[in-house]
Amino acid sequence: MIAESKVRELVNSRIGGTALFLVDVMTGKAGEVRVLVDSMKGVSIEECAELSRWLTGELDEIDPDFSLEVSSPGLGAPLVMKQQYEKNIGREIEIIFTDGNKKKGTLLEVDEDEITVEVTEKMIAGGSQKKKKSVPVSKQFAFKDIKSTKVVVKF
Repeated sequence: MIAESKVRELVNSRIGGTALFLVDVMTGKAGEVRVLVDSMKGVSIEECAELSRWLTGELDEIDPDFSLEVSSPGLGAPLVMKQQYEKNIGREIEIIFTDGNKKKGTLLEVDEDEITVEVTEKMIAGGSQKKKKSVPVSKQFAFKDIKSTKVVVKF
């Protein structure tokens, strides 16, 4: 069986200094190896094929009994890496927090520990009638409090 850590090491050595970054590596007991890569501009089929050909040669030397898939994360895949959040600044996201709560909003900023999202909240408007009005508000959410984040896909 090929170790996940070895695959990570190999992929990072190959894509270091390129626009690609490693999102995830999954290995299975039956020799399955799945590699997810991304970049700020997206990933072409040619980039995945080239990495797959190279990685096949490297993994063959370790254990010739494996199946390999190299791809980019799908449209509905959760954001995993900070770079993926950065890539999606300006897009609508849905956040599921560790406590089960959900929020939707526009991703505005990303830093080391948190993201800033513009969400719409109901607030009391001025005047004596105390009507609630939807108002855009910037909020920070710590990565440690986020269970998953997905880009909202609109057609």
